[in-house]
Amino acid sequence: MGTLLTALALGVIHVALVIHVRHILHASAWEGARYASYYGTTFAEGRALTVDLISEALSDSYAQAVSVRSSNVGNQPAVTVQVRAPIPTVGLWSLGGEVNVQAAVPLEAPG
Repeated sequence: MGTLLTALALGVIHVALVIHVRHILHASAWEGARYASYYGTTFAEGRALTVDLISEALSDSYAQAVSVRSSNVGNQPAVTVQVRAPIPTVGLWSLGGEVNVQAAVPLEAPG
């Protein structure tokens, strides 16, 4: 009975960790897209902010596949930041698989 309860508790902790990592990645992508959408900033600056936020919160290995591109949101020009990162399997170490998140924000109009 104790073994089953321990396995269940570890499973819940693991699911919570995966959800936490996904939330950090999505929040970082959104902040990077928001920053890159400002008039006068570049997509590279938005990517750099996203990488910095992910590296600070998790690890550099989670910030290696960050891309920024132009897109449309509601028929308006926008910027989209996409992050692909490993799924944490044992702690923050990954044994395979990846999580893919993206965030899109309309571009700020000048004036």
